[in-house]
Amino acid sequence: MSVPLNDVIFFDSIPIPLPKARIYKRLGYKEGITQLPPDQQGEVEQYIEEGAALISLTGVALRLSVQKREVARIVFSNNVEFNSKHLCAWLERCKEAVFMGATAGQKVIDAIKKDTAEGSLTQGVIYDAVASEVTDAALDWIMEYFNRELRRENKQLDTKRYSAGYGDFSLENQKAIYEMLKLGKLGVNITDKYILVPEKSVTAVSGVQEIVSK
Repeated sequence: MSVPLNDVIFFDSIPIPLPKARIYKRLGYKEGITQLPPDQQGEVEQYIEEGAALISLTGVALRLSVQKREVARIVFSNNVEFNSKHLCAWLERCKEAVFMGATAGQKVIDAIKKDTAEGSLTQGVIYDAVASEVTDAALDWIMEYFNRELRRENKQLDTKRYSAGYGDFSLENQKAIYEMLKLGKLGVNITDKYILVPEKSVTAVSGVQEIVSK
């Protein structure tokens, strides 16, 4: 059975392999170029594993149809509308879209703040990189989940995603996305400046496309 429209789907646990290559890249290491002494390599690996253990990865997604589209205005089937020329262009060929969100939880954020306050900068930086990449990978996982279901309808998600705060899709739109994804149920809050809390919490939208046979 494919994913229905207009139903918020929660993922209480997102099982992903630790994206070490992406974590090292975020830390500035270049594969085949950056060489670490064995003791330093071991320390980095230890902190990566520790950071990953502090993460409680959860997510949510919502599939919507496009009800109305203009040059700079798009309305979805839940009656939420966004005014953004860039978003409309991004979803130009899509009759549907999937909004998604993920969070690494509060525990890893508390550890990052504690390490930074105590002067353990290396540990804090590595924890931060782990949380960032793992949360981003959670969106990849959600997209693949939807793709498995959408293929039954001869559809698929765009390989890329778009987030509030890019182009003319202002950060203020985060409020509407937060509410329709019911992110509060994941323990995520939003500030009056439209920042998600805990810090390693993200949202995005990806368009649903018909699979064209070659």
